[in-house]
Amino acid sequence: MLADAAATRQGLPNLVTPLPGPKARSIIARDGRVVSPSFTRGYPLVAARGEGAIVEDVDGNRFLDFNAGIAVVAAGHCHPRVVRAIQEQAARLIHMSGTDFYYESLVRLAEKLAALAPGGGERRVYFGNSGTEAVEAAMKAARYHTGRPKFLAFLGGFHGRTLGSLSLTASKRVQRKGFEPLLAGVVHAPYAYCYRCAYGKNPDTCAVECVKHIEETLFQTVLAPEETAAIVLEPIQGEGGYVVPPPKFFDALQALARRHGIPLVFDEVQSGMGRTGKMWAAQHFGAEPDILAVAKGIASGLPLSATIARAELMQWKPGAHATTFGGNPVSIAAALATIELLEEELLDNAARLGEFLLARLREWPRRFRTVGEVRGLGLMIGVELVRDQATRERAPEVRDRLVELAFERGLLILGAGPNSLRLCPPLVITRGQAAFAADTLEECLRIAESEL
Repeated sequence: MLADAAATRQGLPNLVTPLPGPKARSIIARDGRVVSPSFTRGYPLVAARGEGAIVEDVDGNRFLDFNAGIAVVAAGHCHPRVVRAIQEQAARLIHMSGTDFYYESLVRLAEKLAALAPGGGERRVYFGNSGTEAVEAAMKAARYHTGRPKFLAFLGGFHGRTLGSLSLTASKRVQRKGFEPLLAGVVHAPYAYCYRCAYGKNPDTCAVECVKHIEETLFQTVLAPEETAAIVLEPIQGEGGYVVPPPKFFDALQALARRHGIPLVFDEVQSGMGRTGKMWAAQHFGAEPDILAVAKGIASGLPLSATIARAELMQWKPGAHATTFGGNPVSIAAALATIELLEEELLDNAARLGEFLLARLREWPRRFRTVGEVRGLGLMIGVELVRDQATRERAPEVRDRLVELAFERGLLILGAGPNSLRLCPPLVITRGQAAFAADTLEECLRIAESEL
């Protein structure tokens, strides 16, 4: 499908070569000879530049990006204000290491994040480079504060790939296979509900029953509450399939944690920084985590993470935990610019266009026999693909075909969980771009269903 120049001016795709183009094929061949084969590439995109929600490849093909670098470029690709902040900071100071010296900007960002954290109260902030580092810091802070060895995490959760956070991860077998033994003392519980147990039932009841299972079964057998350093979860599961629990799950879980004096850790690496139309997904549920792990969208493409904890939970001694590059001044400049943009316009845009997309996509289960469920908040939307709506049999092959068909039409999307699509575009998308994405996916669904 070739888009014309007018479409390109509207921020829509324009494909000028077969995919992949000749330059892309050459680079992919070189990549195959020298780059780690552990990387997962869903389709042959070789990116060269980006602007807003548009990515151009090395052959001049322009794509509409509905994955935002895996939910990273919250302010869009190369937002002028973020670029300007990076350039100005890089011309002054690139690095000194905030763990050994002081930056005023590091303090300013910490103050901002502490003020934004859900629940209020005094907070302290640890800076790292990535989501997995934010989770590792949360785990270490919880152990250090409580003196307890164990953790409760949830099936379907993804928390990172370093060995500590990988021990919490229970999303895909391939992510853990070959790396065990992992961190001892991690127990996994069902996550609120899955579509199999919630289908035809009351989700609130299922969610409360899951928390009862923790207290009445896990706490009585394999996970004593007095040995539990933290309960760690994503308020909306990302890699697990963009699963949104009912509010009663958080009410019950927070009451359980408070009752036993267990810190509650929210991994908002993917759901935070405006992705759901609020700064934090926790705000949709009235939840108040004790520790918040943040990364991805925080600096619109630069490596930065933050672990935001209640002040009493982050009282470790100097040298107990540190980093060389975490809180790098260039990344901090990008983060401060990103937060300004979120507060001025992007949170509102994510909420409005999320409502627009969800209203349209929620018609899909009625119109397409392979769509089992559409779920999400803001611009964090999951579409579950099934072979049969009555049995809810998962259809990963349909999901994978949709990803391929969308790429061929200039739309970049990714899968999540065993059989879901994830839609997580930059928060700068326009209504026209959202409508194009919905139109294109409907075309792809018709084709995929005709092939079954």
